[in-house]
Amino acid sequence: MIDGTHFLSWSVQAAMFLLLAGMALAMWRLAIGPSAADRVIAMDLLSLLVVAFLVTLSVYTGESTYLDVAIAYACIAFLGTIALARFIQRSAEERLTRSGSQDDD
Repeated sequence: MIDGTHFLSWSVQAAMFLLLAGMALAMWRLAIGPSAADRVIAMDLLSLLVVAFLVTLSVYTGESTYLDVAIAYACIAFLGTIALARFIQRSAEERLTRSGSQDDD
């Protein structure tokens, strides 16, 4: 029979491995795109996976400072995702107005 401490340690290590694999796949999607929206979604997913990894690392090591880092990183990542989404939206709107003004000529 497996005791609770050994099972928790094994489970957290498995979770960290799966999160790292997910991060690698998100980095791959971030690199290849193909569109800017895909890259923004991949960046947001990567941020979520980093926060989850920091939380599992906090459980594994018993160190609560990783939770503070995870909260701060989540707030910054959220603002970064919003900023990139607004940038993509504005650039798409500018392209539409430019193509509309060229059609009028």
